[in-house]
Amino acid sequence: MSTTSESQFADQSAFEYDYYTLQTTGVILGFVMFVAGILIALSKKLKCSKSSNPVEATPVPKTEVPPQTV
Repeated sequence: MSTTSESQFADQSAFEYDYYTLQTTGVILGFVMFVAGILIALSKKLKCSKSSNPVEATPVPKTEVPPQTV
């Protein structure tokens, strides 16, 4: 059995985070998600404004709604 001062895995004590790579990856992913969100928002806005059907130009007749009684 190993003593309590030794690690079970020999390479575990040498593990270190590469903070520069983590930071760079986070910034790149954040930028990509930001641009994707803007593109999705603009594509929906542009799609709705492009449709120019004459059917949509005619007003829809509204029906009377009776008042609710409690």
